[in-house]
Amino acid sequence: MEAFRQLVNEYGPYIYRMAYSVLHDAKDAEDAAQETFLQVYKSLPEYRDQGFKTWITRICVNKAIDFKRRRARRKEDEWESEELLKQLPSQEEDTLSSLVRKERTRIVAGKIRELPDSHQAIVTAFYLNEKSYEQIAEEEGIAIKTVESRLYRARQWMRTHWKEEEWL
Repeated sequence: MEAFRQLVNEYGPYIYRMAYSVLHDAKDAEDAAQETFLQVYKSLPEYRDQGFKTWITRICVNKAIDFKRRRARRKEDEWESEELLKQLPSQEEDTLSSLVRKERTRIVAGKIRELPDSHQAIVTAFYLNEKSYEQIAEEEGIAIKTVESRLYRARQWMRTHWKEEEWL
């Protein structure tokens, strides 16, 4: 026991530094150093006279790498459970979101009906149906520049006739 205590006292700081160089965390480095000495104690009868410092260093580095892998798995597991909770909304939130979306759609559709007839189709196609200028031009049988100018005029009309407070 006394000989092992001397071994720990002599190599302890070196083993800690080695573990810290792999882990970059003081607490984990202490734990890895402790596990290294436990492994050394268990494996001492199997030690072949090969260079003690090299042997103990290899054990330490392997223990530190094991710690690093465990830490990565823990973080991965924590992240997965947090993400899962975020992705699974409660039934109340889902119902509320659906109601809000339907109400917004109703309000926007009502507002679009207030637009002059020449603007309604273009605004609906571009903003609600998410069609490109090219698609709208093809369907309406007009030039792309005409689509651009009609959308520009529709936006101008909305800015002058709709108040921002109505949307809050």
